[in-house]
Amino acid sequence: MAYLKLALRPGIDKQNTEYGAEGGWTDCDYVRFRYGLPEKLGGWTPFTGNKFYLIGQTSEVHAWRGLDGTPYVIAGTNKKLYVNYGGTWTDITPIRATTSAGDVTFAATDGSTTVVVSDTAHGALEGDFVTFSGAATLGGTVTAAVLNTEWEIGQVLDDDTYEIYLTTAANASDTGNGGASVVGTYQINAGSNISFFDFGWGTGSWGLSTWGTPRPAGGTALNSRVWQFDNYGEDVVCQLVGGPTYYWDTSAGVGTRATALADSPTLSNYALVSTPDRHLICFGTETTVGDANTHDPMFVRFSDQENISEFEETVTNTAGGQRLTDGNEIVGAIRSRGQILIHTDTSLHAMQYIGPPYTFGFQQVGINCGLIGPHASVDVNGIAFWMGNDAFYMFDGTVKKIPCTVQDYVFDDFNKIQGPKTHVGLNSQFNEVTWWYCSFTSDYIDRFVTFNYLENVWTVGTLSRTAWADRDVFDNPIAASFDSTSTETPVATSRPSGLTPGRSVVWNQEVGVNGDGQAITSYIESGYFDIGEGDSMLLMRKFIPDFKEQAGDLTVNLFLRPYPQATASPSSLDPYTVTPTTQKVDTRARGRQIAVKITSDELNSNWRYGTLRVDIQPDGLR
Repeated sequence: MAYLKLALRPGIDKQNTEYGAEGGWTDCDYVRFRYGLPEKLGGWTPFTGNKFYLIGQTSEVHAWRGLDGTPYVIAGTNKKLYVNYGGTWTDITPIRATTSAGDVTFAATDGSTTVVVSDTAHGALEGDFVTFSGAATLGGTVTAAVLNTEWEIGQVLDDDTYEIYLTTAANASDTGNGGASVVGTYQINAGSNISFFDFGWGTGSWGLSTWGTPRPAGGTALNSRVWQFDNYGEDVVCQLVGGPTYYWDTSAGVGTRATALADSPTLSNYALVSTPDRHLICFGTETTVGDANTHDPMFVRFSDQENISEFEETVTNTAGGQRLTDGNEIVGAIRSRGQILIHTDTSLHAMQYIGPPYTFGFQQVGINCGLIGPHASVDVNGIAFWMGNDAFYMFDGTVKKIPCTVQDYVFDDFNKIQGPKTHVGLNSQFNEVTWWYCSFTSDYIDRFVTFNYLENVWTVGTLSRTAWADRDVFDNPIAASFDSTSTETPVATSRPSGLTPGRSVVWNQEVGVNGDGQAITSYIESGYFDIGEGDSMLLMRKFIPDFKEQAGDLTVNLFLRPYPQATASPSSLDPYTVTPTTQKVDTRARGRQIAVKITSDELNSNWRYGTLRVDIQPDGLR
């Protein structure tokens, strides 16, 4: 028989059965489709060339240029806020409180690595950071140099005491209390790196449900910490999702910390600066500015034009507010074509600048299309794409559910409790929108799903990225990953004592073909398809590989079976190695149906699939 071309449809199809996906691809990892053909994903290297470790889980990275053209990057973790300038990361975490001299005292015990710190009404939580200054030696091993540094707070004993942990045990001569000049400088309370859904003692009516059975829907969601950034000129508005709004002044220099934005709401779910009118808009915020007890998760409040510290409405300014009605809370917002799109947990609203006296107009444009997390929506040239609770959506003037060939695969194995962590990234170089999310059994991001909006195809994979910024200021996209067990030494400008595990690394993406100098295992697997018409057994004698830009060896597996429900078996010579110079590969593959898997796992390997051609002929059952 003549050679048969195995031309397969682009994209991954997991909605159909293996046989129903005939003529297409069904699984992959570290693969994208471009011009209809699969290829290996690009690699990554440490941002600025050096691998710096940030404390905590990064939830957002944002790049911009100062007025002088200097590039900056800001990164927010559940424990810290950092800025990168000139290749160096600096801790700019806001300060919550500073004590008076003498308010803090220490108590050490012979043979123990625990130091008890006393500070009346300290307001600290486990995992917070405090810097001591002015402390005198306790004697022995606990010297002034040991104490006068930044510490991660260990166990909080009560409202007035907490523990810090030494690396070397105290000895009998440690009898002082630090003296009368100790000052404690506390950073803002740290957040969690995972989300919780907690009913708590006493939640629900007496006798609700039975012992040992799950409670019905309801309860309190305690979300992991998420930062969100936006520029106001060259400066940065730093919104702590579900918390206060902070501000970092670029012109003040990288040695200056972010500070609470004066006279702004103290509790908001999201914040954006509108363009071109330049109002700061807080979403899911307070009806009375500065009073967290008036927090309304469906209330939108905007500042005076060109005055982001003026939220109080007067007859001479353009500040104001509006409550939305469809939904339980505003989850996020994005700037789009001539408007701001506001996502609630159930609906979509459009907000447009209309000028005085109302300043902004509001219109509901979608229902039953809620957003899964504050960073799960992105605008691409005036079209919005986002992940909901059970589907993907787009808005191009009308809300549409995006047909998705991997929808069940994603949402049947999705940890919705960790949904607020879901992060979307635009990779404009390859026309891709990617969502990184937590699979059902994971509390940390471990999966991704990508939609190529130009070619209308989907792929999936296991690359873990907690934050992403498209290439713009820098030549390549920037992304962050998190390792909850890492104890690596953090960046030079912030090396607290008593650190617990959990570090992030920021990367340059789409650089080379290796992952931080290590080989990337990339593969793609097809669905089963009939050889011929599928009415008789056939023998595949050989295949002719067709790969573009191949570097390194590829492994090709052929899986064969006589019937759709039969157990697949590899061909007798499986697996097959394809080098960059391989012209043909002889096989002894028999069956009615066949599936193909292509794998690369060598350092510096690269490939792009073309069209595989196979030589087949009729064969008997034996």
